[in-house]
Amino acid sequence: MNEIKLYGTEWCPECRRVKAFLEENKVSFEYINLDLEEGAAERLEAINEGKRIIPTVIINDKPYISPENSRLASVLGINDGYRVILYGADWCPDCRKSKAFLTENMVHYQFIDIDKNEWAIPIITQLNNGKRKIPTIIINDETVLVEPENEELRQALKIDEVKEERIFDTIIVGGGAAGLTTSIYAQRDRFDTLILEKKTIGGNAFITQKIENYPGFTSISGPDLMDKMEEQARTYGAVIKTGEDVKSIEREEELFVVKTASNRYLGKSIVLSTGSTYRRLEIPGESELIGSGVHFCATCDGAFYRDRDIIVVGGGNSALEEGIFLAGFCKSVKIVHLLPEFTATDTYVEKIKSVKNITAYCNKRSLEFIADENGTFSGLKVEDNSTKGVEVLTADGAFIFIGLTPNTESFKGLVELNERGFIKTTGMAQTSQDGIFAAGDCREGAIAQVAAATGEGVLASYGIREYLK
Repeated sequence: MNEIKLYGTEWCPECRRVKAFLEENKVSFEYINLDLEEGAAERLEAINEGKRIIPTVIINDKPYISPENSRLASVLGINDGYRVILYGADWCPDCRKSKAFLTENMVHYQFIDIDKNEWAIPIITQLNNGKRKIPTIIINDETVLVEPENEELRQALKIDEVKEERIFDTIIVGGGAAGLTTSIYAQRDRFDTLILEKKTIGGNAFITQKIENYPGFTSISGPDLMDKMEEQARTYGAVIKTGEDVKSIEREEELFVVKTASNRYLGKSIVLSTGSTYRRLEIPGESELIGSGVHFCATCDGAFYRDRDIIVVGGGNSALEEGIFLAGFCKSVKIVHLLPEFTATDTYVEKIKSVKNITAYCNKRSLEFIADENGTFSGLKVEDNSTKGVEVLTADGAFIFIGLTPNTESFKGLVELNERGFIKTTGMAQTSQDGIFAAGDCREGAIAQVAAATGEGVLASYGIREYLK
């Protein structure tokens, strides 16, 4: 059978993205929850050479680690409105002809080689009344084409039909708090909005375990808050597409053309709300151990370190907040900070003093992440800024929280950026390019807080309203 397995967890935003993509495209798969299924984590480590990287999708025994939606679409034959599966063999000339035709017409198809997948032979035999005929092509589990000519494929897939492109009033690049709020306000103003999100709706807020400073909630988890915002945006009519990595934005007369890896969209205005990503230390051992001992999201990867020793690098609100969260189930937490004193607010500084399994290491410079002879994370080498003494802090894993870098690399030349890469704006979130607005953590002067991001979304929506008038 065409076997597909998804290893993931409910708290992993990328797992939720992949799971939603498969479900939306009606792809049957077995979901293996690492938190619930005994032995699943060990099986995943065996598949990924000792690393617990999620999501991992197994398609006919071949692993795909953290695959983008476009990659899954290509491998599984998912297209806009239909799915194509081609049973064949490399030695078959008609199979090669059909594959070439599909490729030339940019049709995704899943190729199942009957020589390598013996389970496929009974399927094609049954479909062909006892005969092994290839290529056998299935479209949406309904239409079966056996040894089709190119013209038959063309008609079945309606390749020559010209599809009318929908024009959105605004296209929002990024589905965090700022982008969702922009959409909610724009939809209420009767403007048609499209949200394109590279990964998971919710941005950095989604991977925050607990939010205690958002008005109206004494305490709410990041995923819950972002789910509510997404639901509200959809209720008002917003179109939301995840796994869409924007490659370029160009103006064609009065419209903007937004191109992703596999699609193009038309909009009258643009909002850039791509947020930011966690900065790296850029020290030896970091790149090699990312995903296998070095992490940037406590909500995503913290559960792997239950009852184990970890290190948190950083001294701001995020570092202390995530350190407290991790201390709730880890054996011990060492917080390493470059400066003599934490830069976090007094609330967090006082709170960590009451957490018994947290130890602070201030005025320490991180030098190198250490691995043992098997390549497994074993600690962090630090230097005392005063004494210049060097020591290795042993642990099972480390989490880095030292600030953010704006996700604006692809906007160079499109809008004006400052020296750190943040988007410059004036007035109502207007960028240097007429009709393009910016909101959230990617904007110069933005405050990296969910409440602030929603306010910026409101401001951007007002800018859109004035522009579209």
